[in-house]
Amino acid sequence: MKAADLPLYYNACEILEDNLETRAGKTAILSADGSMTFQEVSDQVNQIGNALLNCGVRFGECVAILSPDRPEWVTSFFAIAKIGGVALGMNTLLKTEEYDYILGDSRTKVLIVHESLLEVIEPVLANHQTLERVVLIGDADNTSYSQFGDWTASESTALDAARTHRDDFCSLHYSSGTTGMPKGVLHAHKDYPLIAQLSGVNLFGMTEEDRTFSVAKLFFVYGIGGNLIFPWYVGASCVLHAGPPRQAAAVLKTIEEFKPTVFVSVPTVYGAILALPKFSERFDTSSIRMCLSAGEPLPIRVWESWKESTGLEILDTIGCTETYHTFMSNVPGEIRPGSSGKPIAGYDVRLVDDDGHDVPAGEVGHLMVRGESTALFYLHQYEKSRHTFRGEWLFTGDRYLMDEDGYYWHQGRGDDMLKVGGLWVSPTEIENVLSQHDAVTECAVVGHYDNAGLLKPRAFVCLREGEEQSDALLADLLKLCAKNLDAHKRPRWLEFLDDLPRTATGKLQRFRLREQ
Repeated sequence: MKAADLPLYYNACEILEDNLETRAGKTAILSADGSMTFQEVSDQVNQIGNALLNCGVRFGECVAILSPDRPEWVTSFFAIAKIGGVALGMNTLLKTEEYDYILGDSRTKVLIVHESLLEVIEPVLANHQTLERVVLIGDADNTSYSQFGDWTASESTALDAARTHRDDFCSLHYSSGTTGMPKGVLHAHKDYPLIAQLSGVNLFGMTEEDRTFSVAKLFFVYGIGGNLIFPWYVGASCVLHAGPPRQAAAVLKTIEEFKPTVFVSVPTVYGAILALPKFSERFDTSSIRMCLSAGEPLPIRVWESWKESTGLEILDTIGCTETYHTFMSNVPGEIRPGSSGKPIAGYDVRLVDDDGHDVPAGEVGHLMVRGESTALFYLHQYEKSRHTFRGEWLFTGDRYLMDEDGYYWHQGRGDDMLKVGGLWVSPTEIENVLSQHDAVTECAVVGHYDNAGLLKPRAFVCLREGEEQSDALLADLLKLCAKNLDAHKRPRWLEFLDDLPRTATGKLQRFRLREQ
């Protein structure tokens, strides 16, 4: 599928409305907050859309959603798209000053916020002249803002979609901010059916018989793609979980209750589930037919342990906010544990050196990708846009190695690679070795300067529940590294931590480890 296959004037709400003719009564959303059919979703979408129009929201203006994964998030998103607005799903785990930045950068006109998150964003609402209305989801008795139910109740359930061009902006996403403030990325209406067909159908083989569940939240492009756009594009249902993504027992209880067939997750959650004693005996996960992973490389040990415990393979993938979703993946029957697989149809990748020249197989290079779902720029960030968006190609900032069979192996972010004794060292290689130990649940490696001013690897290790720090364990880990790594790759320091610092979307923040 290519963008040219779509009508010139296309609105992403068609992904929802294509289900109304034959699936209007089918359950579209399942959650602890209630279920909704496709018809019920469409009716609420139209009511919200009419309410937004009555608030004066015009074509191309931004409406923000700050809420846990609930039905109101979904209906608000499609309503904003339907009237030609720009939908901004805000990260629910940010700080007040970060919300202040995003509200200003996006020039949000209407904010739809859940009562549980009002406290963290309310102190900065008065800072923004473009913000004309705040709508509150929930039962809180707060007369300062419009109540979601009252705001929509009297609106019509009929609404015509705006005549949007397929290249008009539909949504705004802010990167997870591993360094500094997040960057705004705009995606067009065309990007939604593109990623649904290229990833959801062609790669993952989703059908209307599926039911998806994602621990990655809807504000994350990986979450909204895998747990809303992909299933609805084929008429499947999605399960919403409003709770924190890393509470492994709650995730497993959700799987047991709602019986999804496709599990969309991240390496840290797979690791957390595996750390639960006898989880496969305590919880029924038999409904799952496919497991996906993204966000960061999936350790080989996690893949192997999951396969042993559940009998299921995990498809490790890579995508990014700038491409909206997956551009490289393992596929069933051809999985190389520890690799990111191969480019999927619709995307091209290349590895280049510092001068932009292609590197041969077996050599580490900067990962570049191109595809029609790629964004055009970062909002209000000219210099960063010039560095990242290079004509048809996107400079991802990741360093990869391609083997002789065409599989790609992550070597770290560009600024994560270590030059030790004049030789490049990948933190990922060291982390994979440390992860082989039964006591280790996760680990990270960064560079640290010794007393002579020379850069050496420094490892941080988190232990499984019930494991205790000891000199004997430390010695075991160092012996493991000595056995499997060249001398210059072995950690010179190894420290135990309770948790690794991560972004709200689960990505490792190595810079915080470097600061220690």
